[in-house]
Amino acid sequence: MDKKNNYRWFVLAIGVLAQATFAMGFAGIPITGILMRDAYHFSLYELSFVLGSMGLGVAASEILWGLLTDKLGDKKVLILGLWSSAIVYALIAISLTPEASPGGIKYLHLGAALAITGAFSGSINSSSGRTVMSWFDDSERGFAMSVRQTAIPVGGAIGTGLLPWLAYSYGFELMFTVLAIAGLSVGLVVVLFINTKHAESKYVSKSMLTIPSPLKSIEVWRVVMAAGFLTVPQMAVLTFGGIYMRDILHIGLTSISVILIGVQIGGGILRIWSGYYTDRKKNRIPLLKYYAILGGIASLMLCLMVNNTYMGIVFVVLTGLFGHAWHGIAYTEVAVKAGIERAGTALGMVGTTVFITSFLTPIIIAGIAHGYGWSAVWCAVAILTFMTLLCFVSFSKKK
Repeated sequence: MDKKNNYRWFVLAIGVLAQATFAMGFAGIPITGILMRDAYHFSLYELSFVLGSMGLGVAASEILWGLLTDKLGDKKVLILGLWSSAIVYALIAISLTPEASPGGIKYLHLGAALAITGAFSGSINSSSGRTVMSWFDDSERGFAMSVRQTAIPVGGAIGTGLLPWLAYSYGFELMFTVLAIAGLSVGLVVVLFINTKHAESKYVSKSMLTIPSPLKSIEVWRVVMAAGFLTVPQMAVLTFGGIYMRDILHIGLTSISVILIGVQIGGGILRIWSGYYTDRKKNRIPLLKYYAILGGIASLMLCLMVNNTYMGIVFVVLTGLFGHAWHGIAYTEVAVKAGIERAGTALGMVGTTVFITSFLTPIIIAGIAHGYGWSAVWCAVAILTFMTLLCFVSFSKKK
């Protein structure tokens, strides 16, 4: 195999590194929710707003970043996202932590700062995805994108283990500083080692320039909307799974961290297998439906056994696993339908629904948990997960 063919795996590794850097903050910060609630003296509602704010920022910017990625190129946008989000993390560290402001931090200020971080970080999703898609053909894209998407649970697992420990042992100031250093470092790696010339010429044909915008494609929108519903169980476990296990199942913080790390690592393994499997079977849509059914059943069982410690742990883990497993194949499906020249926009569309859901899910869960209890929370998660199937009705009819 020639050097160019080998180089695509190096590009994939850098795409994974960039995505993992984003995921460390996005998935790791919510796991510090128990510590943040105490250190910042936030109410449950205030905490849910703060934990969802980064997702809101990403959601508000994803399509714009996707359009810019298709116009300016993925390398420039990826560097911009990594470095700008790192700068905001640094500003949070020096001005919006209990250590830096002993007088107290307003939840709206911290939430706004994390939303801005999310808005800059949104560029990482579209640009790194387009980079990977442009270096692989359709026989490997599902696998490659699943590996890239696995960076989210892997980076999340690193964040889950590292960020609570840093916040507990050294404070939130150092925690946000570490996130800033990570973003600046990976941005420098992209500057030095990513070459986009070969990718631009290898897989993009002139006919792709005439492909209509995925914003006008009903088939793309169906997968995009399905991705939004499939995000619910993932974010339910990431943002409030720890609080549920602490308050209802009375599990210690160390055990909770281990469980959630396991969920994210296991979810990453499922993503890679899903991409490899669907590259060969060409069945991305059917597998998305199966994950919706399995995730919905796991959430429903959790609803019925909400106070049982052992069963509660089992079904939290299963809900989280199926909530993580679908990402790579959904992102691949929309990018393939859109074409490489429009992949940035298509990936931005998926990111928009995913991160709107990421913002809304903790707020909805907090309201339901406060008013109706945790059994109702997991019932709502099950219903929303099953609603994924409605997005695929037209696919079934067409077949």
